[in-house]
Amino acid sequence: MTTILVTGGTGTLGRLVVERLRTDGHEVRVLSRHARSHAVDLRAGGAGLDAAVAGVDTVVHCASSPKGGDERAAENLIAAARRAGAGHLVYISIVGVDRVPLGYYLTKLAVENLVAESGLGWTVLRTTQFHDLLVQLFQTLAKPPVMPLPAGTSDQPIEVAEVAARLAELATGAPAGRVADMGGPEVRTLDSLARAYLRATGRRRPLLSVPLPGRTARAFRNGGHLTPEQAVGKGTFEAYLTHRFADGTAR
Repeated sequence: MTTILVTGGTGTLGRLVVERLRTDGHEVRVLSRHARSHAVDLRAGGAGLDAAVAGVDTVVHCASSPKGGDERAAENLIAAARRAGAGHLVYISIVGVDRVPLGYYLTKLAVENLVAESGLGWTVLRTTQFHDLLVQLFQTLAKPPVMPLPAGTSDQPIEVAEVAARLAELATGAPAGRVADMGGPEVRTLDSLARAYLRATGRRRPLLSVPLPGRTARAFRNGGHLTPEQAVGKGTFEAYLTHRFADGTAR
C-alpha cells in the first residue's frame, strides 16, 4: 500500500482523485486550506506542510489558484517533498500552457518547469478544460438578455472524473515525465456548447459573436488550448449537462 498526499484534495478534481486512490486501497492524506487533518496554505509553507509530507511516497499536486501564488506554493511543496524523501511528484496542468499567453497558463507552465527541475521523480499531465468550468462561464455570460461569446473559438471539454482516474493511475506508477495530453471527446464551437447549455437549463438567449483583440484571444481562436489528436475522453458535454441539470433547474 502506497501513502499518497493530494494537495487541493477538497477541490473539484482533488476530491475525486482522493476517492479513487482510497477505493484502490491506498493511504491518502488530504492537504488544502480547508482540510480537516492537514489544513495548510502552500503559499506559506511551514511545519504543517512538513508534517503532511512526512513519510509520503507520492505527492499529487492539484492545488491551484487563478488569483496567484502557484509558483510560491510549488516551491514550498517541492522543498518539503525533498526534505521528506518523497519519490514521485505528479502535477496536473493544462493543454496549451506553452501556446496561449494567458497569465494563468504562463504560471502553470512555470510550475511545470519547477516540477521538472525539482530533482524528484516527476510526472506532468496536461488536460483540456473540465465540463464544469464551461458551465461556470456560460452561467456568467447568460445573465444579460443577450449572451456574448468570443468569436471563432472552440473548446474540447473533458469529464473531470476521467482526469481523476488517469491521475490516480499515474500516481501509483513510476515517474514518467510529461505524459501524453488528455483531451475531451469532441472539439466543439463555443456557439454549439452554449446552445447545449441553454437547452439543458431551459433558458433562451440570442448569441452574440464578439471579436476579441490581442495575442491571447488569437491563440484561443487558433486552437492553442486544444488537442484533437488526443481526444481520449469519453463523456460528452451533453451527457454532463443531462446529469447536472437532471431536475430541470439551472443550478
